[in-house]
Amino acid sequence: MANSRSNEFFRGVRRELPLQLGVAPFGMIYGVLAVHAGMSPLAAQLSSSIVFAGSAQLVIAQMLGAGGNPLVVALTAVVLNVRHVLYSASMAPNVAHLPRRWRVPLAYLLTDEAYAVAIGRYAESRDLSGPDYRHWHYLGAGLTLWTTWQLSTLMGVLFGAQLSPAWGLDFAIPLTFIALLVPSLADGASRVAALTGAVASVLLFAMPLKLGLFCAMLVGIAAGAAWEVFTGGGKPAPNAEGTRA
Repeated sequence: MANSRSNEFFRGVRRELPLQLGVAPFGMIYGVLAVHAGMSPLAAQLSSSIVFAGSAQLVIAQMLGAGGNPLVVALTAVVLNVRHVLYSASMAPNVAHLPRRWRVPLAYLLTDEAYAVAIGRYAESRDLSGPDYRHWHYLGAGLTLWTTWQLSTLMGVLFGAQLSPAWGLDFAIPLTFIALLVPSLADGASRVAALTGAVASVLLFAMPLKLGLFCAMLVGIAAGAAWEVFTGGGKPAPNAEGTRA
């Protein structure tokens, strides 16, 4: 295959497309739940455009709907998305040569699925006889994911606006997180973190300013890290697969 911008771009699109089977339903769920948590349709859609992070968006919707303090909501979203710092550190050597007009939009598009496809391409060999266009592959993957997320959120927002609040969809937020969490519990540390965080969230539920969830997250992370230290590091189970957050 010839080394060109368009070939790399559409190769990234093709590699990203199968992953959208899991992304689209999640975006629709977020759109429905955001509207029923009290967010306006415009705010719900802008959240997908600005925050662009599924798990963080669900937490934001839930905490704002419960009257959470905006600062606490922001801190919780930061903790949930701290993994992107690791993604950035891993990707940085591959894009350091690019001008700022490239690095800024690529950083915005750096999410779980886009990272997986892009870093896989950078791990492959390239045609050394011509320019390195692998950032176009990254762009194709990122834009595919972004487009799917915006459209699926819009569908959820439009659908959610038609549903009566009497349906009581609040329960769907924790159920969605449980569905995302369970497949990722591949080792002792993650299971200890999840169990400890769950217990802490119940015990700390009555904290002022809705700080209970944020503190429970920190307790869970600390418990998982302590387990790693005392057991010498856990090994993930074979065939374990992650999900989007």
